[in-house]
Amino acid sequence: MLQDIIHIVYQFLWGDLFTIPLPGGSSLGISLLVIILIPSGIYFTLKTRFLPFRLFPQMISVVIEKKKPSQKHSISGIQALMISTATRVGMGNLVGVVAAISAGGAGAVFWMWITALLGSSTAFIEATLAQLHKEKDPLYGGYRGGPAYYIHHYFVKNKKRRFSIIALLFAISGLICWCGISQVIGNSVSSAFENAFQIPPLYTTCILVCLSAIIVLRKNATVKVLDIVVPIMASLYFFMTLWIIIINIGELPGVFQRIFSEAFGLRQAVAGGFGAVLMNGIKRGLFSNEAGSGSAPCAAAAADIDHPVKEGLLQSFGVFIDTILICSCSAMIMLLTPSSLTQGLEGMNLLQTAMHYHMGDFGVIFIAVVLWLFSFSTFIGILFYARSNVAYIFKDNWLSQTIYKVIALIMLFIGGLAAYTFVWDLGDIGVGLMTIFNMIALIPLSKEALLALHDYEKKYINKKVNHKP
Repeated sequence: MLQDIIHIVYQFLWGDLFTIPLPGGSSLGISLLVIILIPSGIYFTLKTRFLPFRLFPQMISVVIEKKKPSQKHSISGIQALMISTATRVGMGNLVGVVAAISAGGAGAVFWMWITALLGSSTAFIEATLAQLHKEKDPLYGGYRGGPAYYIHHYFVKNKKRRFSIIALLFAISGLICWCGISQVIGNSVSSAFENAFQIPPLYTTCILVCLSAIIVLRKNATVKVLDIVVPIMASLYFFMTLWIIIINIGELPGVFQRIFSEAFGLRQAVAGGFGAVLMNGIKRGLFSNEAGSGSAPCAAAAADIDHPVKEGLLQSFGVFIDTILICSCSAMIMLLTPSSLTQGLEGMNLLQTAMHYHMGDFGVIFIAVVLWLFSFSTFIGILFYARSNVAYIFKDNWLSQTIYKVIALIMLFIGGLAAYTFVWDLGDIGVGLMTIFNMIALIPLSKEALLALHDYEKKYINKKVNHKP
C-alpha cells in the first residue's frame, strides 16, 4: 500500500502530466516540475538581465577573493560553495548523465547545458535570499537558514507564531529526501566496489558508514573534510576526462556534431525522437544542478560574507561547475566510446565499461574510487543541509540533531546491502516536494534578491566603471 502511494506521488511530480504529439511519431511529455522550474529559470534569467553570462567575471572574482569569516565557527562563502558542490557533484553526474544519454541520445547533453544556464539564475535568487534571511546558529555557531526560514519570514508576520505550514512542509520534505538519498548512496558505492574489486557489499558499507559517522557526529568536522575532498575529487575527474579527450581529439568534432544535431531532432535519437532527447536532458539537468529545490541555500545561508549577492554569485557558479564541467565530463567519456561496446548496458556497468575502453582495468578502478568520493561527500554534505531543517522543526537541541544523523547512517547502511527502489523514489519525491514549497515563496521574494543585486552592482561594479582613469 505504502509503495503504491509513493509511486503515485512520484508519477505526479516527475511523470508526464500531459503529452504533446510531435511530427515523426514522437511526443513531448511535460512533468509538473518541468512546468515549474523551466519557466521560473527563464523568468529569473530575464529579471537578472542574463546574470550567468553578464556577471560571469564577477563570479570568478568572488571565487578567488580571500576573506575570512568574522564570526567564530562560521564558514566562508567558498566553504559554503564546497558544501553545495559536494551534494551537486554526486551520482547524478555519473549515473544520471549515463541514464540521460542512454534514454535520450547525445542531444540530451545539449539540453542539460541549457537547463544549467537557466538554473544558474534560479540558484542565484535562492542563495541570495538565504543570505538575506539567515539567523545566528546557537548550536553550531555562525549562521543557519535556507528556504524554511525565508518561507517562514514571508508567510508569518507574527513573531510569536512557531511555524509556517509551507515552511514546515519544506523542512519535512528535505529530511525525507536526504534520508532517501542516503540509501541510494550506500547502494551505489557498494555495487561499484563489488564490480571493481569484488569486495562484498557488507565490508564496503561498514567502512563507509564508520567513516561517515566519525565526521557527521562531530560538531564542526564536515566543512574541514569537504574543503579537502571536493577540490580533489572534482579535479581528478576533470583532468582524467581531459586526458581521454586529448587521446581521442580526432573524434571530438564528431561528438559535438552528434550533440547538436540530435538536440534538435535532426537525427533519430536512441529513445525515439526529439521529445525523448529534450525531456531526458532537461529532467537530468534539473535533478543534477538542484537549482530551485532549496537544498543549496541551506549551505549558502551559513556563509559569513560581506554582501548577500556574493554568495548568490558563488552558488550560481556552483551550477556551472556541476553541469557544464562535471556532467560534460561524463558525457564525453560516454560519447567517445564505440556504441557497440555499451549497447544494452546501463548505470554503473555502462560507465565502467566506457572507462575500461579508455583506460583499461585502471579506468574501472578509477570510476569506483571517484564514485566513492562523490557519494561520501554528498552524504556528509546533505547532513550539513539537514541541520537547519531539523532546527526549524524541533528547535535547537543536540538530541534531535543526533537522532536524525543516526537515522541517515542507518539508511546508508541498509542501502549498501540491498536496493529498495521505493526508497529511491522517496528521495525523488522529497526533491520534488521541496521544489514546489520553495518556489511558492521564491518567486514573490525574488524582488528582495533583485534589489540586493542592484545594490551590489552599484557598489562593486558601477563604482569601478565610473572611476576608470
